Amino acid sequence: MPDLQPLYDAILTGDAKTAKSATEAALAAGVDPLVLVQETMMPAMEEVGRRFERNEYFVPELLLAARAMKACLEPIRPLLAAGGVEPAGRVAIGTVKGDLHDIGKNLVAAMLEGGGYEVIDLGVNVDPSKFVAAVKDKNARIVALSALLTTTMPAMKTTIEALKKAGLRDSVKVMVGGAPVTESYAKEIGADGYSKNAAGAVEAARAL
Repeated sequence: MPDLQPLYDAILTGDAKTAKSATEAALAAGVDPLVLVQETMMPAMEEVGRRFERNEYFVPELLLAARAMKACLEPIRPLLAAGGVEPAGRVAIGTVKGDLHDIGKNLVAAMLEGGGYEVIDLGVNVDPSKFVAAVKDKNARIVALSALLTTTMPAMKTTIEALKKAGLRDSVKVMVGGAPVTESYAKEIGADGYSKNAAGAVEAARAL
C-alpha cells in the first residue's frame, strides 16, 4: 500500500494540486476509494477542524483545506457511486431568503462533502419553497440554513414553518448556523441542530 501521509499533509496545508495528484496515485495503486476517504481524507479534515477550534487555523486555512478536499473527491466520487456506496446522507444547504452572504455557507458545504455527505447547494437568497422542493424532489434528509444578518434570521423560522406546512418536518432534520445565530435561537425556532462554525457542522450533521 502506498504511503498516504502526503495526501493527509496536502489536505492539512490546503495544497489542492498535490492532494488531487496524491489521490489519483493512490487510486492507480489500487487503494480502495472508501478507505482513502475514511482513513486519510476525513481524519485530515477532522484535524483541520480541531486546529480551527484551537485558533491555530482561521477561515483562509479552512477554505484552502476544504478546496483541497474537494479536489480529492473529484476522482473518487464516480468510483464510490459505481461501487454502490451510499453517501452518509443528503444535505440541502442554502443562505436564507434576503441574505446574499455565501462564504460561510460554501465552507460548511465543503466540510460536509469532506465528511462524506452528498450536498445540494441551493445558493443564496433561497426562498423557503426551494428548501421544500429539495426535500420533496431530491430526498434531502438534512436541511442546513445559513444567515449572516440579524435581519434575515427570521427567514430560518419561516423556512421551518414551510417544511411543516408541506408535511415534511418529521422526515427531515434542520441545522442552522451563521455569525448572529445562537444555540438558544436555534431551539427557539424549532431547529434540530446548530453549529457555531463550519468545522463543527459535520459533527452536528452526524449527531442528527
